[in-house]
Amino acid sequence: MSTQPFIVAVDWGTSSFRLWLLSVDGVVLAEHRSHEGMSEVAGRGFETVLESHLSALLAPSHLPVIICGMAGSRQGWVEAGYLSTPADVTDIGGHATLVPGATRQIAIVPGLAVRSVNEPDVMRGEETQLLGAHLEMPQGRRYCMPGTHSKWVTMDGALVTGFETHMTGEMFAAANAKTILVHSTGGEGPVDARDPAFLNGVRDGWTRPEKTSHHLFSIRAGQLLHGTGPDESRARLSGLLIGLELSGAGVRGGEEISLVASGALQRLYHAALTECGAKLRDIDADVAVRRGLMEAWRSHAAKTGDRKRA
Repeated sequence: MSTQPFIVAVDWGTSSFRLWLLSVDGVVLAEHRSHEGMSEVAGRGFETVLESHLSALLAPSHLPVIICGMAGSRQGWVEAGYLSTPADVTDIGGHATLVPGATRQIAIVPGLAVRSVNEPDVMRGEETQLLGAHLEMPQGRRYCMPGTHSKWVTMDGALVTGFETHMTGEMFAAANAKTILVHSTGGEGPVDARDPAFLNGVRDGWTRPEKTSHHLFSIRAGQLLHGTGPDESRARLSGLLIGLELSGAGVRGGEEISLVASGALQRLYHAALTECGAKLRDIDADVAVRRGLMEAWRSHAAKTGDRKRA
């Protein structure tokens, strides 16, 4: 197992920054995380922020960098574009965009797009995580990737045949902090995936999605009439919206789903999908994105003829 740094892998989102120094075997040699997402670095500059992290890790100046996420968006560092579906997820690295004028070689992975007129959709960052998840479990056909904007992806082998985005995380944040429900939920706070209120909310959102707007208001009424506490109210709100997402995604009992997640979201979605009778295959999201970034770099290096790095 090599202990020499081979590549810098970066997942650069709207609100978060994650960087790993990887060996040629994909072993994590060092790691940095921060809240310096795309929205925070416009004034300072992407290269300045990146190099400050690499300097702190004493990363060699010759190391190349592979980046996925919103750094490749239209408002990001350099726009990396989108590959149209159906798309071979193993080919995303071959379409990476080089950052011009950088002091080291930096490549940004493209996103994926569904170019339907009636239901257009895009993903950026998740395609790299999906590549890693596919390599971890190649036989998967349906993937759930929770987040602020959850992705539901269908695959045929390595081919992404389609996907849908559900704004569940953003809807929860807005309802929990910007609507009348804040008086019942107490605003920010954790949600326990084992809370009966969460699981009841999942069942109601999944089986009766047409009642969701009524069920949301009933959270407020429950606090006024029955003194329902903020933890229970917040858990029910989360369950209702995740259940609504599962209904919209067409989840059926007995269906096999690959859940690509970590931390609190993994616990919530694992509990919700289990409640709906799904058969789950868990894939750690951090492991997936690191493996996806490494594979994307190898594809990029092979295409550009960099044999030392392929």
